[in-house]
Amino acid sequence: MFLIGIVAGVCSGIFGVGGGVILVPSLVFVLRYSQMMATGTSLVALLLPVGFLGVLEYYKAGKITGENIRLGLLISAGMFIGAYLGVRWAIHLPIKILTKAFAILLFAIGTKLLLSN
Repeated sequence: MFLIGIVAGVCSGIFGVGGGVILVPSLVFVLRYSQMMATGTSLVALLLPVGFLGVLEYYKAGKITGENIRLGLLISAGMFIGAYLGVRWAIHLPIKILTKAFAILLFAIGTKLLLSN
């Protein structure tokens, strides 16, 4: 979980993405979570900065458990460190490389999503 958080944090720092583009697909494809479990865990990881109301609604609906909260907080710790590392790398990359790397990342995730069902 912490490693997934670091990867999501680095991608967030480099590309400005994390939860929906990195975390949810990672949890679904790497850890075999259901889409609902992955989304709930991702929302917990992003709780304070962006997802409080989303987490609250998922929790009220019984879709977030104590396990989601524990794992989401672990991912969040990894993202905290990963975002710092990602920004440190991104500020030294030429914009052309950054743009192409982001396009490759989105293409790879989109291809995996299309072929997974």
